[in-house]
Amino acid sequence: MNEIFMALLAGSIVGFIFALLRLPIPAPPVLSGIMGIIGIFLGYKAFALLLPLITK
Repeated sequence: MNEIFMALLAGSIVGFIFALLRLPIPAPPVLSGIMGIIGIFLGYKAFALLLPLITK
């Protein structure tokens, strides 16, 4: 849980600094982009779980 909180805090600080400097947001601004990132993560994890089954 601490890792999640620290990631949220770091992301909030970076987002604040980008807004302060009037730079574009360094993340997808819409839900579909965020879901794409989650999909990439889940695909990576699924491969790691299925790799032992595939290489038998």
